[in-house]
Amino acid sequence: MPNLVRRRELLTFGAAAGLAAIAGPAWTRQLDVWEPRRAILDNLHTGEKFNEVYFANGSYLPDALAEATRVMRDWRTGEERFIDPALFDALHAIRGKLETRAQFQIISGYRSPKTNAMLHGRSKGVATNSQHTVGKAIDVRVPGVELAHLNGAALAVGAGGVGFYPVSNFVHVDTGRVRQWRGA
Repeated sequence: MPNLVRRRELLTFGAAAGLAAIAGPAWTRQLDVWEPRRAILDNLHTGEKFNEVYFANGSYLPDALAEATRVMRDWRTGEERFIDPALFDALHAIRGKLETRAQFQIISGYRSPKTNAMLHGRSKGVATNSQHTVGKAIDVRVPGVELAHLNGAALAVGAGGVGFYPVSNFVHVDTGRVRQWRGA
């Protein structure tokens, strides 16, 4: 039975990834469709790492996307939600702008509605309808890269929302509408 559940999950990830490849946002068209894309992630809360090609030969790789989704799960509740493949594309493009091979340190990936509500109750800087709750946002930093430089690279990519949090030491990247802001 677990193999059937896993197979169904992979088919779901594959179908969603395929749709994302076909109907991806305009900014992703600047990415080479034949160039392999790798995500290098380090979840600071769980210690889990992801360093795999998630896109090759013009297609997203469902197994890799499923594993990246697992690494980006809500570490407080253990809940997972499919992560928008365009978010990995944004990180890939940002790494290219930074010209680094360093990993993205995950401060926050997917957030369950319960976790988001709890965080919103503590801080007005947490949006009620956060892109984190729909698998379209990540808060990151990159070892050896100045935060302002990371912020500039994220803005240059133009994938969606970019929030600069110099006091908290991270940059928010999402694949929602293009916008920018500065937080604490």
